[in-house]
Amino acid sequence: MDEKLIANRIKRLRHSKKITLEYLAKMTGFTAGYISRIEKSDKAPPISTLSKIAAALEVDISFLLSEDESNNPQRMVIVRKNDPKEPSDRKASYGYRYEPLARKKIGKNMEPYILYPDFEYSTTFQHDGEEFFYVLEGEVEFVYGDEKYVLEAGDSMYFDANVPHSGISVGNEKARVLIIIYSYRRA
Repeated sequence: MDEKLIANRIKRLRHSKKITLEYLAKMTGFTAGYISRIEKSDKAPPISTLSKIAAALEVDISFLLSEDESNNPQRMVIVRKNDPKEPSDRKASYGYRYEPLARKKIGKNMEPYILYPDFEYSTTFQHDGEEFFYVLEGEVEFVYGDEKYVLEAGDSMYFDANVPHSGISVGNEKARVLIIIYSYRRA
C-alpha cells in the first residue's frame, strides 16, 4: 500500500468526523503540529502512533492500513491462508516489515500482525495498551525498559506497551513473530 494513502485516510476520517487537529492531538497525546505533519507526509508513522490515532478516531488500525475503503463495521473477519497478503515494508524508516492479519474494520480492540524485525535497532516504541509477542521462527533480541531478553521460536511475552520496547532479529535469518496489540477503546 502507498504510505501516502494512510496519511490521506487519517485526514479524510478526521474531517468526516469533524475533529480538529487540536482535539485529535489532545486525544492522542501528540501535538497538533505532529499530526499535521503526519497528514502531509509521504511516509506512514510507526504502528504505535497509528494505534493511538486509530483509537482516537474510533477505528481499527487495520482500517488505516487496509486498501479496503469500507467503513462498515463487521462482527467477524476470516482471513484464509491463500488470501492475498498486504505486506508493508517500513524498513527504511522503522526497521521492520509486517503483515496485518485482520485487515478489515470489525470494531475490535486487538490488532494481530506477523512481524519481521530487522537486524539493527532503529526505533524504540512506547504506546498505550498491551502487547503479546510470540516468536514463530528464528530468534529475537528484545529490549523492554532497561532489560534485554533473547527469545527463540516458541517463546512468548505479554507486556505493558507503555514501557519503551524494541526488538531485532538475531542469527542468520530474519525472525518471524506474531504480535498482537491491544488498544484501549475510548468511550
